[in-house]
Amino acid sequence: MLTLHTADLLVTGPGATPLPSGAVLVDGAGIVRVGPYEEIGAAAPHARVRRWPGVLTPGLLARGADVLLERTYYPDDPYEVTELGADPISGDGALAALKMTEARWGHSARRGTQKLLARGVVAVAGRFTVASVRTAVVRSGLTVVPPAPYEGEPSLDPLAGRESAGQAFHGVLEAGAPARFAVFAVADEAELLARGARTCVATVISGRLLHRRR
Repeated sequence: MLTLHTADLLVTGPGATPLPSGAVLVDGAGIVRVGPYEEIGAAAPHARVRRWPGVLTPGLLARGADVLLERTYYPDDPYEVTELGADPISGDGALAALKMTEARWGHSARRGTQKLLARGVVAVAGRFTVASVRTAVVRSGLTVVPPAPYEGEPSLDPLAGRESAGQAFHGVLEAGAPARFAVFAVADEAELLARGARTCVATVISGRLLHRRR
């Protein structure tokens, strides 16, 4: 089924000229066409239309995902928040006190991947050694890429520490490319970088809407 995603502003990749009222036409898991909404909408009148506020960009890449998902514990809300608090838990001592098991790591990783999807993440860089974590990542739909050197601490927000929003983009939006993108409730790339990935309102991977802000 054809789906036409359109937003106030479309950014197809790092350094690309923003396109007002741009659109991405998706068929299954791939992108068919990218361009002005009026033009693509006229060419595909039967496509389902999803209108989003803000800026539509390529999805984001989270660095250091092995640290985020295998060395950080995400308390189960609401069941553990009273005892553990809502913030992620890291550090050898704190994790040892939790008496982590592989099953518990898997549950935590599922909560972690949901947090990443809610920040427009479509791909993660890291090497996973815990089987239940690998399973959680694969089932989430996130693409796994090899780890690469980076500065600073890993963050759930891939825009943290970046000099431009484009540095966090994973891939470009063009005909024939996988349908992996995100929409952020901001006016432009500068505001996206300033406010961060928590402004995400939608994340699409392989043409599927895996996160939508309620």
